[in-house]
Amino acid sequence: MARRLTRSGLGILSVRPATNDHLAAVRVGVSVAVPLAALLIAGRPDLSIYAVFGAFTGMYGRDERHQLRLYHQLTAAALLIAGVTTGAVLSAAQAGSWVLILVESLAAGVGSLAADRANLKPVGPFFGIFALGACASVPPIAPVPVVVAVAAASAGFSVAVGVAGGVWRRTSWEAGVRRVAPSLTGARLRVAMIHALAYVLAVGSAGAAGQLTGDGHAYWAMAAAAVPLAGADFAGRIRRGLHRILGTFVGLGVTALILSQQPGAVLLVVLIAALQFPTELFMTRHYGLALVFFTPLILIMTELAHPTEPGILIAERGLETLIGAVVGMAVAVLVLGRGSRTAGRHNRSAYREGR
Repeated sequence: MARRLTRSGLGILSVRPATNDHLAAVRVGVSVAVPLAALLIAGRPDLSIYAVFGAFTGMYGRDERHQLRLYHQLTAAALLIAGVTTGAVLSAAQAGSWVLILVESLAAGVGSLAADRANLKPVGPFFGIFALGACASVPPIAPVPVVVAVAAASAGFSVAVGVAGGVWRRTSWEAGVRRVAPSLTGARLRVAMIHALAYVLAVGSAGAAGQLTGDGHAYWAMAAAAVPLAGADFAGRIRRGLHRILGTFVGLGVTALILSQQPGAVLLVVLIAALQFPTELFMTRHYGLALVFFTPLILIMTELAHPTEPGILIAERGLETLIGAVVGMAVAVLVLGRGSRTAGRHNRSAYREGR
């Protein structure tokens, strides 16, 4: 394994050249900032977590023509809203941690198949299952219909922002959809099924391991376990797992610095919007660097929904990330690993690694 890592060249510290990343960052930044501003005006900053997960719709289809971006963003919006809705229902029902682990593991498999079917970029079901776990892990702060409405409105606004620049161009929508979303049949179906199985195993195993730590936040481990599986090849999977650990740990330090100042709700909402821009700016160039900004963004919006002691929050998230990333890399090697040439060719042809 060590020789394989050496030959493949992990490139842990290398940052890819910029490719108009600022344009995508502006689109996503606007998609996040406007719903958050609306919630501030309405006096409900505690609902920010649902709006932000809906706004993550804007992360999809960043380099595509507007017809393909619309198709991908509508698909992503459905997955994100489904994740938020399922999480809110589990929270309202006060479902136990093991129920959450089971539901999120199955959702990871279904989401993987849907993402592969649509050729989504970012690859895989990560944001959908992260939304599910996070929303299930905070106490109910609004009726489920209100939660769904907030997430759906935010997702809808993100879609509108995504297609705004190209509404006046006339190209073939139908041909574009057929080109990026061929049927899952034959070899492609087999690869997608293996990919889905890997997600179920990684997310379920990480959730069980995280639950055994006793901190009650296994969803963070489950999200971290999904990250390595989106790599295009062996080296990419290991690189993403290491990026997840290192980037999160640095991001936890940034979070500690922010929360130590005890900022008010308004400033926290402003920080969420501000942190989204550098997150998207570096997401495809260096995943670990993007996580330095993404980690405090996620933890701040979680704090708004369910305030906790910052020291405990940061320590638990660090432990869960380590558990999840290690489990995810192990499953990636065992299920998709060095012998999975078909999966590797499929991923390289269908996706561009980076999320």
